[in-house]
Amino acid sequence: MNDVNIVLEVDGKKIPLNEFVRKMLCGMVAGSINALHGVDENWKTANISIKR
Repeated sequence: MNDVNIVLEVDGKKIPLNEFVRKMLCGMVAGSINALHGVDENWKTANISIKR
């Protein structure tokens, strides 16, 4: 997952991620996307926005 770029922003502030957290988030998100029906297996970009 070294070729993956992931950015976490909370309330507009970019949060730095260490290697472990970056790999964990990338794995969770990529695994979830790959499990969805109708998503091309060669997808390039995914954007997720969470509001509470």
